Amino acid sequence: MNLSILEHASPDSGQAVTFLLEQGEEMHFLHPEQIIAYRGPSDGRSDRLMNIKGMYRKKKLIQADMRGSCSFTAALPPGYSVKPIELAGGSDLLYDLRHLFFYSSGITMKTRILSAKNMLITHDAVKVKFAGTGTIGVLTEGMVLEAELHPDEPLYVDAGSVIAYPENAKLDLTVYGNTLASQHMNYHFKMTGVGTVLFQAGHRSSHLEKDLNNDGLIKRVLREIIPFGGVFIK
Repeated sequence: MNLSILEHASPDSGQAVTFLLEQGEEMHFLHPEQIIAYRGPSDGRSDRLMNIKGMYRKKKLIQADMRGSCSFTAALPPGYSVKPIELAGGSDLLYDLRHLFFYSSGITMKTRILSAKNMLITHDAVKVKFAGTGTIGVLTEGMVLEAELHPDEPLYVDAGSVIAYPENAKLDLTVYGNTLASQHMNYHFKMTGVGTVLFQAGHRSSHLEKDLNNDGLIKRVLREIIPFGGVFIK
């Protein structure tokens, strides 16, 4: 598939992305309500209920099957960009459905019901896994980073920053460091196993930007030295 993606960004007017599909190409777009402009034959778009087992059926999630040749533009949530990821063959990564923007023809998407423990840790019941050859697109806040897991040496990743992790990874929800450190951080996934974890760098940037632009030094110091000061001192 020769998919072309053109990104449009402006600090004043937000962001959008334009997709160009050639004749015979097909894309499965998971947020059809974000499409704001379309050029092509009227039958080039066909919406349908997603084939998600059990857990998501009542939410009536809809995907748009887009067929080329056509072009269409989709608006992005504030602060987000689209990261294309090329797949060739099998992938053992589990993705959060909320991060997924599209996947191309040649890719199959399957659901995975999490174990009871991982449901409690991730606050989710279902993840999705891909197979085949093609392109998927994920919505991210900032750049996407990769880190290798180790079977014994844990990797700690901010829970809100994780995009995908290996299906057989071991997860625990925790904090780390001394008492002061553990009181002033989000919960992290403590991860061990084999494979690669994908996480986004921009999730925590908004908090730093707020600290730099809006807070005085005294407030920042008090929030740091008082237990749970980040909760009580705004």
